[in-house]
Amino acid sequence: MSEENFEEKRQRMVRKQIKARGIKDTKVLAAMEKVPRHEFVPDKIRSHAYNDEPLSIGEGQTISQPYIVAYMSEVLQLEGSKKVLEIGTGSGYQTAILAEIVKDVYSVEIIESLSIKSRIILAELGYKNIQFKVGDGSYGWKEFSPFDAIIVTAAPRVIPQPLQEQLSIGGKLIVPVGDTFQSLMLTVRSPRGFKEKKLLSVRFVPLVSHH
Repeated sequence: MSEENFEEKRQRMVRKQIKARGIKDTKVLAAMEKVPRHEFVPDKIRSHAYNDEPLSIGEGQTISQPYIVAYMSEVLQLEGSKKVLEIGTGSGYQTAILAEIVKDVYSVEIIESLSIKSRIILAELGYKNIQFKVGDGSYGWKEFSPFDAIIVTAAPRVIPQPLQEQLSIGGKLIVPVGDTFQSLMLTVRSPRGFKEKKLLSVRFVPLVSHH
């Protein structure tokens, strides 16, 4: 498939799967229109890259449905000066969306082969504002905290406390929580503590953790 065909599919994806469902953040929409999702999926399923579904990327992991990537990004209310922690680099696609919008992205992945593969793809695409770490994401990345936003792309049973503690005041954490049935939860930190809100019912792969 030619780059023109992929471009056409990407524009249609944004129009029909994302804008049509109410995503309005212009920065998120611009990032979704720009980032070549097909570069982040295995060659044999590239023709499905812009479908309205998650796709397998190996190692028992998936690249999230485009709408969910856009939705989670919009909820965090990202902007240029923000510093974001991503738990679960996975394919690197969500990482690229974040890197299009914010100043600095810190991404943690427990599966080394996925981390290495995504680093190569993101470097080839020219991203220079991402730092990578192989490790247990449930511990966050304390060295670079606090973060203005934290996004978790796999589901822990409960919200890991270190992630809450690494939020800045006013910072937002979005994370799918649960086993078979999961809820997408938003936590906002204020000077008085943490406020949680349930957003959507979702299905993510479990968060691989030693926590």
